[in-house]
Order: sequence, then structure tokens, then C-alpha cells
Amino acid sequence: MPWPKPLSSMLKNTLSKSIQYSADILHSRIPYSHDNPYLDGIFAPQRQEHFSTQLTVEGQIPAELDGALMRIGPNPITVKNPRIYHWFTGDGMIHALRLKGGEAHWYKSQYVGADSVQKKLHRPLIPGKSRGVADPVNTNIINFAGKIWALVEAGAYPIEVNSELESKRHHLFESDDPDLPFSAHPHIDPDTGDIHAVCYDGLTHNKVFYLHIDAKGKLKNHVEIPVKHGPMVHDCAITKSQVLILDLNVNFSVRSALKGSLLPYQWNPKHQARIGLLPFGGSAKDIRWYNIDPCFIFHTMNAYDLNTGDVVMDAVVHSNAMLHSIQGPIEEHDIRLERFIFDQGTGKVSRTVLSDTKQEFPRINDAYTGRQYRYAYSISFGEFDDPYKVSGNSVMCLNLRTRTTESYFFGDNWVTGEAIFVAREGAEAENDGWLMSYVHAVDCGPSKVVILDAQHIADGPIATIHLPVRVPVGFHCNWIDYRKLRANYS
Repeated sequence: MPWPKPLSSMLKNTLSKSIQYSADILHSRIPYSHDNPYLDGIFAPQRQEHFSTQLTVEGQIPAELDGALMRIGPNPITVKNPRIYHWFTGDGMIHALRLKGGEAHWYKSQYVGADSVQKKLHRPLIPGKSRGVADPVNTNIINFAGKIWALVEAGAYPIEVNSELESKRHHLFESDDPDLPFSAHPHIDPDTGDIHAVCYDGLTHNKVFYLHIDAKGKLKNHVEIPVKHGPMVHDCAITKSQVLILDLNVNFSVRSALKGSLLPYQWNPKHQARIGLLPFGGSAKDIRWYNIDPCFIFHTMNAYDLNTGDVVMDAVVHSNAMLHSIQGPIEEHDIRLERFIFDQGTGKVSRTVLSDTKQEFPRINDAYTGRQYRYAYSISFGEFDDPYKVSGNSVMCLNLRTRTTESYFFGDNWVTGEAIFVAREGAEAENDGWLMSYVHAVDCGPSKVVILDAQHIADGPIATIHLPVRVPVGFHCNWIDYRKLRANYS
């Protein structure tokens, strides 16, 4: 018999504090070492918040863009022992470049107001509860239900921020408090505006959670899905009719925790990797599971239904992940863009390689989420392959029909982060729009934002906006269209 919800929430809160207390004692006993590549060079924290209206622009910014390119990532305020700092756990900081009328109006960076951050900065706590064992919110930032939300995985609630990057509250969007975990990688259905997400909780290792939230931010449905070994579920995928659940080979690890890891998840080759298909509105018993060879997927590209009833999913596949390091993704391994086809008749899954170039941060035109599509965007993986030896990289566009790739190399001294597609207003072609990304100087000079014509990537930037400071390499970014925000965000 399940615990009553208020009691369950109280027990989880007590357990979370106990785990944090025990972890603090363990970490204090680990010998100090300054060596950590994710605290040096282009990864190094930029601990001062910045605001500037003095921006230099080369080329011409598209006049119809009215919003901000927001990027989020880890930016630790303090690090007690660099030896055990994990890149995925740093305090979150948002970077935003405001564009309007063909001009760059301002650049701003500000910490995301999780409780731990507010305490370190001696700022008042924001309303709501942070939820989860660790509360930094540092992984993704989206526009949903007319508001801006900063996201993280493993259970913590989203944090609402306004258009000036001020943190307003912890909350599961506009839902009544259901005490359910959330994810850094929800997917928005372009037809309904609803969000679908598969979430895991750092305190619960025998189940993961599917959440369906309507376009107004209200919880519509949730399903508790039995699992083993506490899998890390960083992402999922959706089609028009179902959600794909990734139960793969990075699992909760007591051994990793005892080593002092701030993120105690590790490669587990003994876990049976599988991907489940859950119809919208279904229950756990309706999931159809497909066993696959050991691997890990941080990010899916897209998925869609076929007329035959089969399902296609494209994703960046790591042959392994989180093997030994407790600092970040340091190990070398195979990384490929693959296509999975789930055969409904036989219950088998086939896998083919779409691109064997090492790459990550796959993106598409979001209007094609869950639909058949032609163009896929990603970045070559030079900047994370070896964080001790950072090298320049490229943004890539793969034409899935012709299986050809077009790319733009930013130069030996430049590393681009995630490139996002922004559609031209009224566009009919899937690739009619722009690719935008934050680009980082290998020599740790000031960063820049680059805008490419998505139909002519190889021609190079149509606009480059030079920022006044170095932006640390981080995680995800999105274009926040200010015309789609509610009036109180203007």
C-alpha cells in the first residue's frame, strides 16, 4: 500500500537531507586535488554575472528575430574539492543575447536561483520547493505555457525565470504540487503544445515516470514504470501517438557514491538495455519493450510512426558512457548517429548508422517533432572528446534523404556549442531558417554568437555578435521568442 502523499513527500525530504549529510561527510574525507579539466580553460567558471549593451556586430542580424538566444550550463560558485567535482552538477547560469529589429540589444548572464545558489549568494530563497537530493538547475531552458523555465534531471522541479533572467519560483509548471520528478529533456508536441517527458528520481531506483502535461502547464497524466538498477534517463522521444522510454546502461552506483562521486551513476554492462514504446494515454502494462545491445543515449534526434505500424527513432548512440571518471565524460568511445526501427510485428529492432562522425547535441526544426523529417543538425564532438586537449569543431547538417552532410568549421581556435534551428516566419521548406549557437574561444578570449543560413551552412556566418566576456562551454540553448511570452514577461 503506497504512503499517503504528504507523508511520502516528508519522508523523501528527510531521506534527501540524510543522504546529503552523509555525502558531505564522505566528501570531506577525500584528499584534495586541484586537477579537473572541467574547471579549467573553456570550461572554467565565469563567476561574475554580467550585463552589457555594448555589442559589436559583423554582418546583418535577421530583422524578424524578436527574442533571446538563451544558453544554460554549469557555473559553480564554489568548489570544495576539484578532485570530485562533476561537470554535470555545477550551479546553473543562464546566458542570454537579446535580438530585435536586426540589432543586438544586450547580453546578460545570471545564476539560476536554486536554494543552494541563493544561499551561496546571500539572496532570499524563491517561492516553492526545490525537490530532489541536489538542486542546481543547469541543463536546459525552454519556453512553455507562455513562460521561460530552467530545467534539470533527476527529480528537481523546473524554475521559472522572467525575460530579464530573474528566478521567480520552483514549480512543475502550472500543475498542483503532485510531488513527481521532472526531466531536462521534455518534448513538445507541435500540434497540441503538450509536453511529454520521461523522468527519473535520484531517490527512487525501481521506477521511472512518464509525465504528460497540457499546453497550459497542467498535469494531464502520469505513469509509473517499473525498472531495475536505477537507470539514468537523460532524454526520451515522442511520435504522434507514443513516447519512447530509454532504459539503458548507465545506472545508479553505490560504488561510485563511495568513491565520492557527486553524480553516482556509472556504466553497467550487466543491465539489459531496452527501449519501450508507451502509447499516449496508456499504462505501464501497455509498454512494448525491445531489448538492444549495451549502449547509452544522452540525446535523441527525433522519432515518428510509419504507416506499417513500425516506429523510427534517430539518436546519438554512445558505445559506453560514465565508465570510470567521476568528473565528466572523459573516456574515449564510439559515438554515432543511428536509426532504430521498431518492428511491431516481430518485436525486433534494427539499427543502422546514419553518420559515423563523432557528434552530439542533435537538433531539428521543432515543428517536425514526432513527424517524418529530412534535416538533422548537430555539432562534431571535438570539444568533449578529450577535455584536456580541446580543439575546434564544426556545426553539421545531415540530409536524411540523400545521406549527405554539409558543415561549417569555425576555425582551429573556436568551439561551437549546441546549434539550434530557428524557422523563418511563414517558411514552407523544413530548412528555411537559421542556425544559431554560442561559440567559444579555445584561448579563453571573449565568446561570440554566430548565425548561419540553415540552407547554406557552408557559406559561413550571416551575422556574428561579439560578446564582452568569455562564456563557459555549457549544455543546451533555445531561441526564446518574446512574442510568445505572456504580457508580464515583456
